[in-house]
Amino acid sequence: MQYRRLGRSGLQVSELSLGSWVTYHNQVDVTAAREMLAAAFNVGVNFFDNAEAYAGGKSEVVMGEAIKALKWPRLSYIVSTKFFWGLDREGQPVNHKDTLNRKYLMQAIDGSLQRMGLDFIDLVYCHRPDPHTPIEETVWAMSDMIRRGKALYWGTSEWSAEEIRTAWDIAERHHLHKPVMEQPQYNLFHRKRVEQEYIRLYEDIGLGLTTWSPLASGLLTGKYRNGVPEGSRGAIEGMGFLVKGLTDATKNSAVTQLQIVASDLGCSLGQMAIAWAARNPNVSTVITGASKISQLQENLGAVDVIPKLTPEVMARIDQITAPLAS
Repeated sequence: MQYRRLGRSGLQVSELSLGSWVTYHNQVDVTAAREMLAAAFNVGVNFFDNAEAYAGGKSEVVMGEAIKALKWPRLSYIVSTKFFWGLDREGQPVNHKDTLNRKYLMQAIDGSLQRMGLDFIDLVYCHRPDPHTPIEETVWAMSDMIRRGKALYWGTSEWSAEEIRTAWDIAERHHLHKPVMEQPQYNLFHRKRVEQEYIRLYEDIGLGLTTWSPLASGLLTGKYRNGVPEGSRGAIEGMGFLVKGLTDATKNSAVTQLQIVASDLGCSLGQMAIAWAARNPNVSTVITGASKISQLQENLGAVDVIPKLTPEVMARIDQITAPLAS
């Protein structure tokens, strides 16, 4: 496992990391989470991603209890959470959901700290942009969160380049803590934001990336070429919105072609897709997900594939996928 700086910060994150969306609480209990966290940690993973909204806060509880049981030194691991959607949405006033206003953010961090059983969160993200709250208000709140010792670094997730630049400029002007990282979706079929829209931000402000969905919710494993298999993410209740994309005939045809490239490399299709995302020098870490140990080990095997992605191999992959990428 190699380590990369998170943008221009001094923080070193493992090139592959482990996330909890969909899996924790829904598919993975505390015992399973502890086993997978330990397995990942033992091969060098040091970053574990979460969010307030995952499983309505229960994902944070599962991760927190698992980490407590592992008794790791606090300096040895990095955890994150993200804020925007809020909890207990039914019947709640507007200040508690779909917002990045100061009142919500300053209370949300306390809730996450309590659920995870931690004194501070390493990385906190604004999970989506909020068009109804001035960015300046959000920047001040996130900076104050760090100043009060409740978080160490802050960033954004799925913000536009213009919004990120605006937030950075506000922080620069007022001598506040600046956004360090962005968490965008990035995979072979979803790449233009990372490769085109953000391109100026890497050099200009030193933006780091902690990318998610390297397997396009499983599409890039090849498991959806013949429909939605039982037990897959597409079959989970509440994940129906993914099915149309997962069963797209054109993309699954491309997946069949990618399988040939992966076979030539002596790796699985999923490993090649994860390695491809990690191959981008602007990516600090690629967040992977798993519901069982075997899946985790398979995904983390991608570290051995990264050096195999020569310019010639990358060109073969681009020829297949670039025309279909958004």
